[in-house]
Amino acid sequence: MLYPMFMLVILTMVIMVLTARVRVGSVQTGKVPQSYYSLMQGHDIPDFVAKTTRNFNNLFEVPTLFYAGGAVYLALDQTGQLPVINAWIFVVARVIHSIIHLSYNNVVHRLTIFAIGNLSVLVMWLGIVNAAG
Repeated sequence: MLYPMFMLVILTMVIMVLTARVRVGSVQTGKVPQSYYSLMQGHDIPDFVAKTTRNFNNLFEVPTLFYAGGAVYLALDQTGQLPVINAWIFVVARVIHSIIHLSYNNVVHRLTIFAIGNLSVLVMWLGIVNAAG
């Protein structure tokens, strides 16, 4: 369980660095005034600035349920393959979601992979509830 959790941390850090580079670049090129970033409002911003920001924010929404579930599995010393498989499904889904979101951004494709990832987290939590009795 620890390895999928660590890989999601790595994805989050990669998207964080990308987001920071995009934001700094947007200010350096004059496309976005620096003041925009104080409240994240009040100016039109390029699509890629919005997409990277939104993608980074997404990595702190449903993934909190994933991290919590993973921590519970670790605390309960659950070693079954199903939770680990579901954890990897979630991580792979988040990687694919980020790729879709930051590239061609087809909403149907993004929603489909998002749903697959969310279902894997639900299955993880159903396993926790089942193990708890």
